[in-house]
Amino acid sequence: MHFIDLQTQYARYKDSIDARMRRVMDHGQFIMGPEVAEIEAALASYVGLKHCLTVASGTDSLEIALRALEIGPGSEVITVPFTWISTAEVICLVGAKPVFVDIEPRTYNIDIDAMEAAITPRTRAILPVSLFGQMPDYDLINSIAAKHGIVVIEDGAQSFGATQRGRRSCGVTAISSTSFFPAKPLGCYGDGGALFAQDDALTERMRAIRTHGGVRRHHHPLLGMNGRFDTLQAAVLLAKWPHFEWEVAERSRIGGRYSALLSTLPGCVVPEVMPGNTHVYAQYTIRVQDCDRDALGLALKAKGVPTAVYYPKCLHEQPVFEPLGYPVGQFPNAERASQEVLSLPMHAFLGESDQDAVVNAVRDARLST
Repeated sequence: MHFIDLQTQYARYKDSIDARMRRVMDHGQFIMGPEVAEIEAALASYVGLKHCLTVASGTDSLEIALRALEIGPGSEVITVPFTWISTAEVICLVGAKPVFVDIEPRTYNIDIDAMEAAITPRTRAILPVSLFGQMPDYDLINSIAAKHGIVVIEDGAQSFGATQRGRRSCGVTAISSTSFFPAKPLGCYGDGGALFAQDDALTERMRAIRTHGGVRRHHHPLLGMNGRFDTLQAAVLLAKWPHFEWEVAERSRIGGRYSALLSTLPGCVVPEVMPGNTHVYAQYTIRVQDCDRDALGLALKAKGVPTAVYYPKCLHEQPVFEPLGYPVGQFPNAERASQEVLSLPMHAFLGESDQDAVVNAVRDARLST
């Protein structure tokens, strides 16, 4: 059993993936070839914004966004400690200070009351994470940010394809970011990511930063980076793109079925989808209570069921962020989640027999741990 079944996906779309990649090999424009502009146009239309800018990784996309906003030393950016390190890493890389706030325990997304309380005169941006495939309340977040004159950047690395009140993830904030890492709901065959924005001038700054600080060759008005998206990876996304909405629907169906089956097990807390939201289940993550999460993971592995923990340690507990001075215990919801979460196999090709085997293995393993 696969945790994420990229092999079956490739077999299903093999002819179109191979044809798209051969086309790139034939025309030879491996850097910024026509496929890059083609996928950018499709993605921008999908989220409902004017601009999509593909980049070399989801991490690069966040750093480019911060640089374009001229966020640096002396600035603070509010985010969460329960996420992948990229979210906070890029804040430090531009010289700013990450300000962590706790998460909301039902969705693992940012606690909006704590977020507002953390705003200071040095706050330049709020960087919420749409964790596991569901968005926090961006209407409320945007309204609070507007009141304080702060920019909101959605980290939608795990939520591309999700909606909130009919609006798509990556289409609801001043700048949004996503990732095309192979395991994501829309993944390529290497690293990749994208930025989304409505503002022309801001997009032009991000475009320049992506390519060594300039949009014209040998003219560099900004300090930039090599953040371009490979043409071959754009070709992979274009081949997968016609099937994406079907995969999103399947993820929703499979996630709902998981929840219906697992919610009857004692000590097993299933994901909660908030009113107005859809969920793409980039990870299908349960909370394991009243038993040892790690022992349960090992028991499932012995039964042939792969699992993963996103994330076993909060960011304020990582050595690199110790200088920020956050003690263990300051973010109880995030810390408890890191001790209880367990992600189960999840992908659009997960058959009901395999899903039943996962649920039965969880039931049996809980009885033995």
